[in-house]
Amino acid sequence: MTASRRDILGPALVTLLLFCAGGVASWFLAAPALSAPTMSAYDIERMVLYYSTLPRLATALLAGAALALSGALFQQVLRNPLADPTTLGVSAGANLALVITSLFLPGLLGAGRDLVALVGSGVAAAIVVSLGARRGFSPYSLVLSGLVLSLWCGGLAAILTYLNQKYLASLFIWGAGSLAQQSWVIPVSLIWKLAVVSIICAVLIRPLSLLDLGESSSSALGVKLIRLRAIVIVCAVALAAFVTSAVGVIGFIGLVAPTITRLAGARRPAQLILWSPLVGAGLLFFADSVLQLVAGELGDFLPTGAVTAIFGSPLLLALLPRLKIRHRIQQAAIQKRSRRWDTKIPIIIAFSILVLLLLLSMFVGRGVDGSWTLVFGEYSLDILSIRIPKIFAVLASGAMLAVAGAILQRLTGNEMASPEVLGISAGSTFGVAIALFSIAPGFSGQFLFAVIGAIIVLSMILLGSRRSSFAPERVLLAGIALSAMVDAVVGVLSSTGDPRAVLLMRWMSGSTYLVDGMSAAAETVIAVILIATAFAARRWLDILPLGPAPSAAVGVPLARARLALFGLAGLLTATATLTIGPLSFVGLMGPHLAREAGLTRAMPQMIGASLIGGGLMVAADFVGRTIVSPYQIPAGLVSALIGAPFLMLMMRRKA
Repeated sequence: MTASRRDILGPALVTLLLFCAGGVASWFLAAPALSAPTMSAYDIERMVLYYSTLPRLATALLAGAALALSGALFQQVLRNPLADPTTLGVSAGANLALVITSLFLPGLLGAGRDLVALVGSGVAAAIVVSLGARRGFSPYSLVLSGLVLSLWCGGLAAILTYLNQKYLASLFIWGAGSLAQQSWVIPVSLIWKLAVVSIICAVLIRPLSLLDLGESSSSALGVKLIRLRAIVIVCAVALAAFVTSAVGVIGFIGLVAPTITRLAGARRPAQLILWSPLVGAGLLFFADSVLQLVAGELGDFLPTGAVTAIFGSPLLLALLPRLKIRHRIQQAAIQKRSRRWDTKIPIIIAFSILVLLLLLSMFVGRGVDGSWTLVFGEYSLDILSIRIPKIFAVLASGAMLAVAGAILQRLTGNEMASPEVLGISAGSTFGVAIALFSIAPGFSGQFLFAVIGAIIVLSMILLGSRRSSFAPERVLLAGIALSAMVDAVVGVLSSTGDPRAVLLMRWMSGSTYLVDGMSAAAETVIAVILIATAFAARRWLDILPLGPAPSAAVGVPLARARLALFGLAGLLTATATLTIGPLSFVGLMGPHLAREAGLTRAMPQMIGASLIGGGLMVAADFVGRTIVSPYQIPAGLVSALIGAPFLMLMMRRKA
């Protein structure tokens, strides 16, 4: 009885604190309208209170509860503490569906907005779950599939917004999670939807609790696993879709609320499912109340989803050392050394394909009338002088990101580790954003700020993971939290209306529009130096994945080696991000493709990854320049659209 009371007391105290803090902040919001004497029947302050402030607070409570319940359901049924609507790509799928519908079929939004979001979320969830089912629903495969799909959906949505800014500009703030309200329509529609799904979840609590006994034991007790998973996933997807349809993408709540609930003492699934929505409601309620109080008149224009991530990320990082994760992400098994001819052939093939892509990108393009043409004649030198710097800039950037991904994956023993997933690219973005909004420097200044941002993120990941000896799941959680926080800060800066936000958005999309000969030469030289340094550290990268004890036994200085390699990955990422932005996932794709080609040792894998990453970015730049000519799609966005389907096809194979 005492243990049960402790299990309830912790979550109850957390919920009470969040609601009290949010209540105090909201009281200051409502006090002017309530204390002002009523001079007439038409009181503007009271109208704003009744039809804007109060509906917004109610929406925050309902949206927070729905997202937290969705995350708790995902985590329980998939046995994965990292699962939530964001990491599984569900929210991104709903957002992409709404963007496409807004552009091509706007009439559907009036009659079936929720249905559009449900279809997008359902398709995303079906893809991720089908990929995870082929590998036994392992946390690694599920979250990797979700992150890749989320990046793909986000990249496509960004391309559509970039090409149709005149029509979709209003989706920017909404897409980042805006709770601004002008009536009670949205909270009233959310409350009955949440009530229906909650009733279904209450019926499913007992079979969900039996899953803790294991699949065989729960099946012996009469639990139909396939049917249970399907129903629970449908409920979780519906909750995330309803919220995305109503207020846009509010990330992080579905991950942090169940985590806080678990850390507060909730042990049983029934307790987790009961308290997570209350904690999520209190968390979003508190964050939005503080946002309105601090921002004042700008509160309606600042995305609450971004601000929530700013609040939630440090909290999760602070609680991370106390988190007990039952399901460790499996480390990749160290494969035997490939025979010499097996190592050379993939590298030769990758190099040959890269040369063909370079020639194609240099000498093939679209003419004035839109037809395909070769570069020749009197203007060929002028065209090549503009085209070649951009090609070599993306080539160097893709190679650097791929090598950085290979280093991070070998250091952490985690195939999900990459500059994009661990938030290092987001750190570089944050540095460049600060530079643009403060001193607007040139290439050298932006490089310095990008390096500082990447190093700060790396340092925070190292500090948050050192107690666990860099356990892959803790490194991943720290990376997700920091990435969400940095992206949120950049989102807030971009939503201020400052004209420099347009430059930041163009840069984040990976556009090579401003690349010239000098910046391309500087980036290429830096790439050669840094990649050569990585090749020189091949012995460390071969030994460190064996573990701390074997590494120390052969004389590898663990602390210095890890620090130097993490710093090298940060430098590679910062330099590459300056050209192709943070949205590309070449750092995740390149090492995977190299490993699938049989390149398992450090040196061959880095060579293969650099060739593949560089080739992928050259292809992305060529496609973006020619596919919708005379318009150009940024290479960073195109690389995500090219790479994600290939990576998902590879993951369909059973482990």
